[in-house]
Amino acid sequence: MSAALFTSPVVTGTAEAKSNCKNTGSFDRWLSGFKQDAAAAGISRQVINAALGNVTFNPSIIKKDRTQIIFSDDWLTFSGKLISAGRLKKGAAKLKANARLFSAIERKFGVPGEVMTAFWALETDFGGFMGNDSTIRSLATLAYDCRRPEEFREELIAALKLLQHGDLRLDEMKGARAGDIGQLQFLPSYYEKHAVDFDGDGRRNMVHSSADALASAANYMKFLGWKKGQPWLQEVEVPARLPWEQADVTIKHPRSQWAKWGVKMRGGKNLRADNLPASLILPMGRNGPAFLGYPNFDAYLTWNESLTYSLTAAYLGTRYAGAPKASAGRGKVPKMGYNDVKAVQTALVRRGYDVGGVDGTLGAKSRAAVRDMQLKLKMPADGYPSPDFLRRIR
Repeated sequence: MSAALFTSPVVTGTAEAKSNCKNTGSFDRWLSGFKQDAAAAGISRQVINAALGNVTFNPSIIKKDRTQIIFSDDWLTFSGKLISAGRLKKGAAKLKANARLFSAIERKFGVPGEVMTAFWALETDFGGFMGNDSTIRSLATLAYDCRRPEEFREELIAALKLLQHGDLRLDEMKGARAGDIGQLQFLPSYYEKHAVDFDGDGRRNMVHSSADALASAANYMKFLGWKKGQPWLQEVEVPARLPWEQADVTIKHPRSQWAKWGVKMRGGKNLRADNLPASLILPMGRNGPAFLGYPNFDAYLTWNESLTYSLTAAYLGTRYAGAPKASAGRGKVPKMGYNDVKAVQTALVRRGYDVGGVDGTLGAKSRAAVRDMQLKLKMPADGYPSPDFLRRIR
């Protein structure tokens, strides 16, 4: 899944390796072969002709797909762009106006309204902008493209199935450049598997029905392992000293262990010393904002693999639930821009590390490489590079 307002950064290792590939062969010849495959997959000739009869290659989609740098912003900058005062106010109003709907969704799927409202805000500004690109044309273009053909071939088949089942009409299939559809921006394969008809009209319409869109998102979060009644994210304060190499979203310790290491609630109160697993998340290193991510936060990282986006969505949910604005942290965090991060990644690749691609974004592999190198240099291993770190590895 991805955001229509801020397109998904998720790029697999294979896609990164193919980022400079060149398309060869005729799009029309490819499309002719795909139509045969779609028919073999059970798509009717009527749907194939209606959806693909006049479809053409869209070069602008390829350009957009290969030039994404929004997720290279540091977390405070990124979240500050997305979480405006207006969006906070509008989300609170949506929660109040749709209280009965959110209550029914939570009873059935166990996911609080604040969580769904945050996704609703970030993905399409509460359904206000779902994208203007033809879903079928975008998916056909990306399925033909040399970068990720297998992935988008599957999505194009799924989109045709949605048409065949009557969930959506062809004129409703407009969305983000990667083929995401509806108020919560589901790729067609996710739509096919997880969408629900919550308003009872016989169609799973995530474009025009907010009830269907929000309930479908809750159904998907439940599928991802969301546990009813458990927290997802909590802002905390960290001490000056801590085994920083343990601060990673992939590492969990009982909350009592974090309390023993000196981590406290926002405002200085002691954490509850229980066995609830939690990860210490430091999106800008040991001097920046700090959060405990609980097992429910793992669902966010499947929704969108970007830690920056997932943390923003989870944090916005806590704001709707009453949490204060996040602290900037314990001290000044030096700025590391897009080109700085690329320089760090380049230097680490030269030292033999797999950083997941030199793309200017601190993804999971880049953070792991930074952390390992920090340990070797006997620096605090918080996984966040600094200008001093860059100088030393160069």
